[in-house]
Amino acid sequence: MSVIRVENISFVYGAGTSFEKTALDNVSFEIEQGEFVGVIGHTGSGKSTLVQLLNGLLRPTNGTIYLNGKDIWENPKKIRNVRFRVGMVFQYPEYQLFEETVYKDIAFGPHNMGLQDEELDEKVRAAARFTGLKDELLDCSPFELSGGEKRRAAIAGVVAMDPEVLLLDEPTAGLDPLGREALLSQIVDYHKVRRNTVILVTHSMEDIARIADRLLVMSHGRKAMFDKVQYVFSKSEELEKAGLKVPQITRIMQKLKEKRIAVNPSVLTVDKGFYEIVNLLSGINKQV
Repeated sequence: MSVIRVENISFVYGAGTSFEKTALDNVSFEIEQGEFVGVIGHTGSGKSTLVQLLNGLLRPTNGTIYLNGKDIWENPKKIRNVRFRVGMVFQYPEYQLFEETVYKDIAFGPHNMGLQDEELDEKVRAAARFTGLKDELLDCSPFELSGGEKRRAAIAGVVAMDPEVLLLDEPTAGLDPLGREALLSQIVDYHKVRRNTVILVTHSMEDIARIADRLLVMSHGRKAMFDKVQYVFSKSEELEKAGLKVPQITRIMQKLKEKRIAVNPSVLTVDKGFYEIVNLLSGINKQV
């Protein structure tokens, strides 16, 4: 059974006013337990609105969102429980930090779930270790941390609640390449170990090509595609219509294929592209 099922949801900002804007229009899809799903789309395509709807921060204007088969808005008074089960890490998550210490910030969510004493302490320290935060940082003010450490602290606060679904909205935005790679590695490790469902919104085609199982492509508030990563990136023309581009290495391999060079045009990562070229050159050398 799918962990998340979205049926014909729409969302309108400022409904009934002169500022009315449709952010999502009749979107439907299903996500299975344990999947790593990437969400991509041009600016204004509805990505951030979508994940806020999945978390229950926004309520659909129309349509229904199911979590493990149950309408998340069946009982609006209990929507807070949905937010514990579907954890949300916002873009620039350091703005989620507000407590006196990193420890208290990470403990905020699980404490509100009712965890106390040893159980709470275990969750906080395990989440900190999992996201790569050193123990000595737990007693520091979160505002003394580096940019990458702040991101990890914010993610640790969500991971400590052990959500069934982890939503991340552009978590690497503004980080330098090393910081971005370190944070992505932590997210991938989280998924491998916990096997929880991860939904990652990103603008980086290269990053998502390496780590996602399936891609949801949003365009002008609608679902343009939702399929396996390789299939989506094989549709370069459709992606360009949605204001997106395939990873650079994929474009290079496609161009080589167009010139009748025997390479795999569906290569998605630089590492695989490197080996593809090495194998090609090795074959040429053997012929010579």
